[in-house]
Amino acid sequence: MKHLQSTTSNSARRVALHAVKAAAVLGIAGLLLGRNVALSSEVAVVLPPPGVDEPTAVSPGTETAVLAGGCFWGVQGVFQHVRGVTQVVSGYAGGQRATASYERVGGGDTGHAESVQISYDPKQISYGRLLQIYFSVAHNPTQLNYQGPDHGTQYRSALFAMNDEQKRVAQSYIAQLGKAKVFGAPIVTRIEPYTGFYAAEDYHQNFLTLHPQHPYIVFNDLPKVQDLKRLFPDLYRAKPVLVQTAAASR
Repeated sequence: MKHLQSTTSNSARRVALHAVKAAAVLGIAGLLLGRNVALSSEVAVVLPPPGVDEPTAVSPGTETAVLAGGCFWGVQGVFQHVRGVTQVVSGYAGGQRATASYERVGGGDTGHAESVQISYDPKQISYGRLLQIYFSVAHNPTQLNYQGPDHGTQYRSALFAMNDEQKRVAQSYIAQLGKAKVFGAPIVTRIEPYTGFYAAEDYHQNFLTLHPQHPYIVFNDLPKVQDLKRLFPDLYRAKPVLVQTAAASR
């Protein structure tokens, strides 16, 4: 997953290289479409709802969830279409503020993961239901330190528990899914302590909505949004809730 903005020739070459690779993948995918092969690098899984969830909210308020599932472009794009979600910001979690930049995180040695910070109304959607979407359509939780074409610890599957309640719900749901054997391989999602979230650069925000024809988005991420609509029609909303870049400022 590579951005559009670049300030050096090396960055420009990296962007061009990934665009070429993505275009080549799309060309192969186009041929496969004639054989009824889905245009996606991952396959959505129908999962049961969590058996353990946070209590239903009885008073107005907003809660926050921070999670990582590979490139934040697609994860942000999926949750921006979820009812009850009021904001989704792409960013970095798991490392220190000093190294929370795209160029540094891309090296894979900062401890950060590309993540999203989800603000949601607990009267409309619960943390457990967010996890159901996360495991079902937002990413593949069986891929260790990579997602599709993106490799490195910065693309790991991780939940950054904001409190003990979220940790309890996450642990229970992972155990529930593991026992049900809904995936063909073990779930490798890590539950990590929340130590801070740092918004990504503005050009990463709302990337799926702003660049729907970008080859990476077409192949890897738009199918996830369609899977959300198909598998969770009661939670899907057509108009995404977008980040105002000022709200994503650091």
